[in-house]
Amino acid sequence: MITWPDHTTARPPVTLTATGGIDRAAHHRLDEAWLGAAWSHPTTRCFVVSGGQVLIEDTGDGRAELVTMPSFDAPLTEAHRYFLGIDGDGVRYFALQKDALPGRMDDAARPAGLREAGMLLSERDAQLMVHAVALENWQRMHRFCSRCGERTVIAAAGHIRRCPACGGEHYPRTDPAVIMLVTDPGGRALLGRQVHWPKGRFSTLAGFVEPGESIEQAVVREAGEEAGVTIGRVEYVASQPWPFPSSLMLGFVAHATSTEIRVDGEEIEEARWFSREELRAAFASGEVLPPSGISIAARLIEMWYGQPLPGPL
Repeated sequence: MITWPDHTTARPPVTLTATGGIDRAAHHRLDEAWLGAAWSHPTTRCFVVSGGQVLIEDTGDGRAELVTMPSFDAPLTEAHRYFLGIDGDGVRYFALQKDALPGRMDDAARPAGLREAGMLLSERDAQLMVHAVALENWQRMHRFCSRCGERTVIAAAGHIRRCPACGGEHYPRTDPAVIMLVTDPGGRALLGRQVHWPKGRFSTLAGFVEPGESIEQAVVREAGEEAGVTIGRVEYVASQPWPFPSSLMLGFVAHATSTEIRVDGEEIEEARWFSREELRAAFASGEVLPPSGISIAARLIEMWYGQPLPGPL
């Protein structure tokens, strides 16, 4: 059991993981008659997604809401209309993939990507956006059949691509990746800095699961490859969808049995052990910058640290 430093089991929620009251209602995706009726219903709402961005509108309280519109006001797009689900009030939601976001006459709305909007939106809006962005990324990158090379067509309300030549069906791709807070027997945490990150930015270690590998094996391998530490016990904590472009982050606490650090110099340029007091002082001085608040990395560190991390600098 993972506990906070005060030995409670409470931990902060992981962003983008709440359902937001949205039922994906996958059984309707192949029912064209139902989808047509749902699209035409006066309460149906939709929004445009383009290049991983949507329109949001600030609400004046430090939050924002997803800009949606009735389906009869939506820009025309038959093929790239994706059914996202139904909320508790029976409202159906669709995302429309376009080459550009629509303009707004009142200039109140602004484009935003998931890294920014995910922290500002309600659970419902964030879940709708992460679903839409993930589908858009997959649709843009998998237009041709991997079996025969023929252009595929969209089916199942955006959740399948079918090949008219060989009959193959292709489904949205999710790449599993492990992300782990490594701790040592003395209670310190190991944080690393990637080569391309700004000076002072530290976070947890992470990496993709390789073919034929369990997620626990991936944690051990990545910690060894990136920082040279040996891992004993591995504890699963939580997961987070991360459509940049198609990952599922699987979060762990990994208990190191060695403390000597040997960074690979390719992905990780620097890695350091921190006690809670040392990390608190490094945050205060600006020597260390925390990871993005939207990421599961921040939640893993907070779970160990015992309090919220400082905001981005």
